Amino acid sequence: MTTLTTDNLIIDIPGRAPGSPLNLEVRPGQVWGVLGPNGVGKTTLLHTLAGLRAAHGGRVLLDNHALASLKRKAVSQQLGLVFQDRQDGFPATVLETALIGRHPWLSAWQMETGDDVATAERALHALDVGHLRDRLVSTLSGGERQRVAIATLMTQAPDIWLLDEPSNHLDLHHQVAVMRLLAGQAASGRSVFMCLHDLNLAARWCDHLLLLYPSGEACWGPAQQMLVPSALERLYNQTLVTVEADGAPVFVPVRS
Repeated sequence: MTTLTTDNLIIDIPGRAPGSPLNLEVRPGQVWGVLGPNGVGKTTLLHTLAGLRAAHGGRVLLDNHALASLKRKAVSQQLGLVFQDRQDGFPATVLETALIGRHPWLSAWQMETGDDVATAERALHALDVGHLRDRLVSTLSGGERQRVAIATLMTQAPDIWLLDEPSNHLDLHHQVAVMRLLAGQAASGRSVFMCLHDLNLAARWCDHLLLLYPSGEACWGPAQQMLVPSALERLYNQTLVTVEADGAPVFVPVRS
């Protein structure tokens, strides 16, 4: 399995001074959550880690190889990304969309095999959208599209999963199901690195956290060390009350 490392990485956010250099090591089996208010660069960071956006400084490495030096096909076999917002480029069914995840593993002009189709179908069923396999993606609800996108990443089967707001558009049942699936992927040896708006989802499911502050400051480490009310209240400019449920902290905003 692959390790993702940032070497003095500074993300490039137009109109804002460079923030703190990031020196992260995302190891197999870990679940990372990225927290911070809107505009701090969570999505920009994910795109930079995926090699879709140039950094202001520093490097991203996969197993000590600079991401920029690797061919895109090799990168796609090791690392995959679920975007927060997606556009339908052309009409495609749910199954056809999931099969896009197999492209990094196929040679030029090679057609998907029966095994590829079976892999995609298993992923769709795991995300509770198998019954939609023949529907056009453009006819789906936001939550259904989100689950198809995660199923496509599951079909791709990279070592490192990058996800931008994976719980977006999902009802409570599917939020829990998706987070449980991501935890299962990490338990199998993959690593998960995701941006989250929901502090309590991060507290329940992540073992490492990265906090991005509006000032450009950042801090990171094991979740137990990051889930400190003083740090979180400064992060969100919001007073919080902490209670415990099912062995995990739950943060409740105080009504002003």
